[in-house]
Order: sequence, then structure tokens, then C-alpha cells
Amino acid sequence: MSGNEIIHQSMRLKIMAALNALPSRTDTIEFTRLKALLAATDGNLGAHLETLEKTGYVVIEKRFEDRKPQTRVRMSPAGRRAFAEHVAYLREIIDSSQSEQ
Repeated sequence: MSGNEIIHQSMRLKIMAALNALPSRTDTIEFTRLKALLAATDGNLGAHLETLEKTGYVVIEKRFEDRKPQTRVRMSPAGRRAFAEHVAYLREIIDSSQSEQ
């Protein structure tokens, strides 16, 4: 098993972890809430979300509410699988390093 280079990058790992923590598989999080949660800038978060969207790991929904633009993000089924596999890979590393001690 190997790690996922897309998810491994620290900000993208945080994004995926935050999305994975949402109560339901169909739940979304508002861009500004995610930005605050991760202490990210608009540009930094936007660039990482774009990378995750291109790989099919997240779905970005843009709409208007009361004439204000709103961007919401959710994890796709492929993203959920990729995240679970990457977490398993990281656990494998931790477990093997602990058994060597």
C-alpha cells in the first residue's frame, strides 16, 4: 500500500479530514467556514480545492443565497475512498514504527 500524493499535502489532508468529519456523506461545508476552520487564505484554499476537484475527490457547488454568492464543498465517494485508503496507509506506518520500538 502506498500513500496518496494528492491527499498527502498538508492543507489537502486537512481539507479531506474536515470533510470526512461531516455527519453525513451528503453534507456540505461553506467555503468561508472551511477557510476559518483551517486558518487558510481564500487563494490557498481555492487552489487546493481546485486540485481536489480535478481529481474527483471533492464536489464544489456554487450558488446564490439572497443575491450573495455561496460556495459549498462536499467529499465525493471517490474522495471518501481515497481518504480512507490514505488514513489506512498512515496507520500502517504508525503501527510498524511502534512495533519496532
